[in-house]
This record gives sequence, C-alpha cells and structure tokens, in this order.
Amino acid sequence: MIEEGKPLFLQIAEQIEDSIVDGSLAEEAQAPSTNELASFYRINPATAAKGVAMLTDKGVLYKRRGIGMFVAEGARDMLLGERRSAFADRYIDPLLAEARTLGLGPDDLADLLRQRAAQAQTTIAEGKTPA
Repeated sequence: MIEEGKPLFLQIAEQIEDSIVDGSLAEEAQAPSTNELASFYRINPATAAKGVAMLTDKGVLYKRRGIGMFVAEGARDMLLGERRSAFADRYIDPLLAEARTLGLGPDDLADLLRQRAAQAQTTIAEGKTPA
C-alpha cells in the first residue's frame, strides 16, 4: 500500500480521502486515530498526524475534543469536486487539444466515447480485462 517516492503523510491523507469518496468512511463517522494509522502502516505517529492535519486544514476532518477526528459534513462532495477538476485537467483538457488537432468536434468525441464504453462493457461481459 505504501508507494516509494511519495511522502508517507500524503499517502495517509489520500487513503483517508479514498475511504471518504468510496463511502467506506461516511460523513460524521469517526476517522482512524493517528496511533491506529501509525500502527497499521508501521510508521511514526507524527507522520500519520501530519496527514491527518493536512485533511483538517482542508476541512475534510474535524476534531471533537477528547473523542477524536471525524469526517466533516460535505467532505465527500468537496473531494469529488476536487477529483473531477483534477480529472478534467489531466485527461479532458489534453483530449480536447488533440481532438482540435484532428478536427474532431464535441459530437465526434461523444460518439468515440460511447463506442469505447460499449467495447469495454462487451469485454467485461466476456470475462476479459479491458485494454
């Protein structure tokens, strides 16, 4: 689970964000403590605390004094919005630039997307891994 070359505290924060986005950690649910995270990932508690603090600063988590950290209301929507924006920056903008180069318009792109999605569904239904 731990990636080389990426700061551990960022990976901890991303794991918590992933749990919020996929619904396994619901809004207003208690988040794992820094000690639990440190024990699970076998890292220094200060490193885990840095990842949790990052999410607190971002408004994803909040502290209930004496109880622990909890997922903030609206955190999932906020994270989904961030990820959609990052997805657009990483994939959609370059796609649109290449489409312009090829002379493809929005309808052409929509048709290509539908075709590829149908192919992927067929491949999955046949028990194969999509390319």
